[in-house]
Amino acid sequence: MINYKKEIAKSIYKIINIPQKELENYIEIPPNRDMGDFSFPCFKLAKELKKSPISIAEKICSKITVNNEIFDKIENSSGYLNFYINYNLLIKEVLNEIYEKGENYGESDLGAGQLIAIEFSSPNIAKPFHIGHLRNTVIGAALYNLYKFLGYEVIRLNHLGDYGTQFGKLIEGYKRWGEEYSLKEDPINDLLDIYVRINELCKKDETILDLCREDFKLLEQGDKYCVDLWKRFRELSLEEFNKIYKILNIEFDSLRGEAECAKDVDAIINTLEEKGIVFLSEGAKIVDLEDKNLGVCMLQKSNGSSTYATRDLSAINYRAKTYNFDKCIYVVGSEQSLHFKQVFEVAKFLDIPENCKNGLKHIAYGMVRLTTGKMSTREGTVIKVEDLLNESISRVKDIMIEKNPNIENMEENAEKIGIGAVKFNNLCTTLIKDQVFDWNTVLNFNGETRTIYSVYLCKNK
Repeated sequence: MINYKKEIAKSIYKIINIPQKELENYIEIPPNRDMGDFSFPCFKLAKELKKSPISIAEKICSKITVNNEIFDKIENSSGYLNFYINYNLLIKEVLNEIYEKGENYGESDLGAGQLIAIEFSSPNIAKPFHIGHLRNTVIGAALYNLYKFLGYEVIRLNHLGDYGTQFGKLIEGYKRWGEEYSLKEDPINDLLDIYVRINELCKKDETILDLCREDFKLLEQGDKYCVDLWKRFRELSLEEFNKIYKILNIEFDSLRGEAECAKDVDAIINTLEEKGIVFLSEGAKIVDLEDKNLGVCMLQKSNGSSTYATRDLSAINYRAKTYNFDKCIYVVGSEQSLHFKQVFEVAKFLDIPENCKNGLKHIAYGMVRLTTGKMSTREGTVIKVEDLLNESISRVKDIMIEKNPNIENMEENAEKIGIGAVKFNNLCTTLIKDQVFDWNTVLNFNGETRTIYSVYLCKNK
């Protein structure tokens, strides 16, 4: 493929004795094609050449010679040189490269020698894998594929939500009603039912919530009954999650969750205390970030329990020392934006390499909501991914029967297209925009999704 920026810089270098690489870095892509495909702002040369940008542009434009096969024209516009490329040549070059490289078209070694860690999916143990987790999972997997395609080493992190006060609630609920549930035939729905019931009880009686908090504290302290119960909940959940991951063809390199991170929170807090940034506030340990307009980051609750923020700091510390990443990307909903701003700010005080401190990135995405409002596991109002995938496959199969009832391998093809459609619908919308879940919208097989369906069938005749 033609390197247009290099061609432009080479031509300008012949007129103005400034390093070609420096000139190449000045070249911009205009906001619309009326202003050219590439633009060279002469303002950046004014100080060095001691001339006005307009006169510099006039001089270059009057003397520049470029390959007429590559560029249709060059225009001088108020201190900018606008370059218009020859689209006939570009189309020919692209099609030739696609033909030669096939599925490897676009592959590069841009990221060679760099390591990217991506945290995505991260469902909560003992809760259903719902459509909110699906969006997170599909976006993270797509980023993994893109970075791998560009030559980066990529680590896929599934930061399981396997710790926190909700487990105190589950333990308390199981103490009360465990004998009513087998946890064998449908363990996740059993656990969900227990969770909904205990939350209802907590609403009515504040003392029950205090008992739940005490149960979580016992879990942190290693109480055998609580730990054994937690392990059982975790194992049952992972079995169910892995079924979904297998269907989606998504794998992970690490399943290290919050529980592992919780083991190191005391060391993290000690490190931050040594840096002089930790203060006591009503018995809790905090970092005051008001000067950054980020409020207060709580590191430890007044009862001594760890917090989500401290466990995330522990995860950063572990990942930096284990992977020495160039970038660590968190694919997490936009409602956690303040949390990550706080954690990334506090992480600057950890004893980790500077490249890791500077490489923390939150990729926020819009939340998935129901027409009746926000999904809530506590209320039992979630759409399970398993139900969505099964419905998608069923609808694809109906279309196949309608269009071509004699198609070969109908079940297999319906499954692949149905799952592909669900992934596509999660990726084709504006990332940061909230979505209102509607079956007919999510499983709309018209327009672009129908095109994918048609291409797949043609390819697999």
